[in-house]
Amino acid sequence: MNSTKNTESGQEIVNTAPEAGKASTHPFREMIEVAGEGFYETDTDGNLRGFNNAFCQVLGYAREEIQGRSFASFMDEGSARRLHEAMNRVWVGHGGFPNLVWEIKDRYGRPRVIELSAYLMKNHAGQKMGFRGIARDVTQEFKTRSALRETQRRYEMEFQKGRKARKRTRNLLDFVPYPMVVFTLAGKVSYVNPAFTEVFGWTLEELIGKNIPFVPPGLKEQTLDDLRRLLRNRDDTIETKRMTKDGRILDVIIRGQVSSDPGDEGVGELFILRDVTEERRMERTNETLFRISRALPQYSVLTELLDYISREVKRVLNVEGAIVGLYDPERNDFSFPGAAYEDTTAQEQIKTIRHPFEKSISGRVVQTGEAVIVNDTSVEPNFHDGVDKAIGLHTRNMVVVPLRARERIAGVLITINKKTGSFDDQDKRLLTMIASTVALSIENARFSEELKEAYQEVSSLNRAKDRIIDHLSHELKTPVSILLASLKLFSRKLEALPEEDWKPTFERAGRNLERILDIQYQVGDIMRDPQYKVHSMLSFLLDQCADELEALIEEKTGDREIVQWIRDRIDEEFGPRESRLDEIDLDAFLRERIETLTPKFSGRRVDIVTHVEKVPPICIPSQVLQKVVDGLIRNAIENTPDQGKIELFTGVKGKGVELTVKDAGVGISPEDRKRIFEGFFPTQETMNYSSKRPYAFNAGGKGADLLRMKVFSERYGFHIDMESERCSFISQEGQVCPGSIDQCSHCRNAEDCYQSGGTTFRLLFPEAPEMGCS
Repeated sequence: MNSTKNTESGQEIVNTAPEAGKASTHPFREMIEVAGEGFYETDTDGNLRGFNNAFCQVLGYAREEIQGRSFASFMDEGSARRLHEAMNRVWVGHGGFPNLVWEIKDRYGRPRVIELSAYLMKNHAGQKMGFRGIARDVTQEFKTRSALRETQRRYEMEFQKGRKARKRTRNLLDFVPYPMVVFTLAGKVSYVNPAFTEVFGWTLEELIGKNIPFVPPGLKEQTLDDLRRLLRNRDDTIETKRMTKDGRILDVIIRGQVSSDPGDEGVGELFILRDVTEERRMERTNETLFRISRALPQYSVLTELLDYISREVKRVLNVEGAIVGLYDPERNDFSFPGAAYEDTTAQEQIKTIRHPFEKSISGRVVQTGEAVIVNDTSVEPNFHDGVDKAIGLHTRNMVVVPLRARERIAGVLITINKKTGSFDDQDKRLLTMIASTVALSIENARFSEELKEAYQEVSSLNRAKDRIIDHLSHELKTPVSILLASLKLFSRKLEALPEEDWKPTFERAGRNLERILDIQYQVGDIMRDPQYKVHSMLSFLLDQCADELEALIEEKTGDREIVQWIRDRIDEEFGPRESRLDEIDLDAFLRERIETLTPKFSGRRVDIVTHVEKVPPICIPSQVLQKVVDGLIRNAIENTPDQGKIELFTGVKGKGVELTVKDAGVGISPEDRKRIFEGFFPTQETMNYSSKRPYAFNAGGKGADLLRMKVFSERYGFHIDMESERCSFISQEGQVCPGSIDQCSHCRNAEDCYQSGGTTFRLLFPEAPEMGCS
């Protein structure tokens, strides 16, 4: 065996038995435990790594005395050497051995005879992982065989004494628990015991002097080879198949002995047959369930998963076809996206067929939830032959089991035309186990496919939404800019009239147009299109007509600089905003913005307290930082009553630069805090903004400032977060702040207001790299 360890474990099923009285934690462990056979797995060096409780009973040791040991440690030197050679042949030949017999000692030193099988384990990549097999305690059987040999010896002695002695010996052989048959040299039956009749169905009277017709078609040549091998080696065994009188195919293990008879009948052959059909069926079931459970995660596409399941079912049940039918409740019929047929043309054709729910076997299974065996479709009233006609095949018999996923039945798993014999309850149980294993995976694959389709649809709608918003944003900006320019022209022409007659209306119109334009800028920042189609188009037209415009304007006004002025206005209104990264000293930038903004809120009695220290430079477009800082300061002022206080801090935090804006304002309720960065979600009534100027207390807003800041943070790599506490004096619904601390009935002084609530925004920027901003 290979001495290199393979670190991939294959022991997840049988590694450790559950504690007494506790339920099994693996869907296959209970099945392995109740099988009654000793199931084991080893690593590549042959050391035992996983086994069930039955295996401990077979070896006659406690679990802790077995774990990690090799089979060789329980054998004498000669047996260990022969086992090592057998394992090496398995390792090199990638095959296995079914039934080797070894003698070991149990923990009390008593001899035990073990029948052992071993097969090579591989992972999904084809790498060898170790060995897996079944061990059985055949001590009693071995004693029986020894007794049989002794009986045979006596039989031969008695045979020499006459037919009367032979009859007495046969009476003795009648008590042997395994099927036994004695042939003459010509291959004719001279004796079968009652156990043979019980298993295979033929009586001695039916077979005496005849050949037994129990070799399945296709196995005659192999049977002759097996017989020659038994004649050469008396201790050898044969594992093959034999047929019963009623046509069932059994897996059997055959041992044979040749005895001499000096009488007229020449040489007699005695064979003992052991029916291992259920054992082999369980092994195949276990192997199939292992294979399916390990393969399920590999198939994310539903049709590929269903094809794989169909192939496995077809192989393990030895049938002509296996299909997976999924029930469509909207159309009330079945489709067959997974199929495995020996006829590949039929396999592809069935995937295009719809099968009716009503008056069909599959419909009955989905309706009742009960599996169905039909061994003769010609007498089944619910059999619908539409599928057979469509694919050109004939269904003789079938098993249909439900695919039960969660609380509903998703479809059916069907096997068609058993190659040998008829379907039985064992086939139905096996198919039901496979169905229960894969049904949830099928349902998950369907959900995954539907989710993928839904995601693609949402993505498509989202792209369409972005295009519409971007288009509307550009379409909005042009007429608003023209209206603002027209207002300025009107203001010049209205200067001759008294201001009280026109100025309030003019300012109100200008303020609301500016508000619309500001919304456009915010939406543009959030949904920014780097192409700036309007700017490109106008600049192109201006470049093409610059000389003509310059001549015409100079002729009319005498001003040659008007074209450049127009170009500057186009750049200002429609040109790209922020793009290039600037290296900015945050402390100096913050002082400059406070100085610029102070005249805009001069009518407010709010203290701006700065705690600004020298910090390393940061990289960000200056226009972006201006929008962020101006928005945070304005937000703080609009939510802080007169006599209130706003504090600004800069400092170094880790490898970044932190900016903090803290107000002692009204704060934000817990419900609103959860959605504050979602966008277009103002915490004040939106209508407030239409009647109040920017920076006024409770001025409200459009709800896009914070969303724009969040978008900027993701676009330019800084972090923003917020914490807030609603003022305890206005925490109840319907309560409002009067807008000035000296008018608040709850506050004796400003400090009471400072302690009652407020909001803090923190922004963390990465330091600029040493080579500067690129």
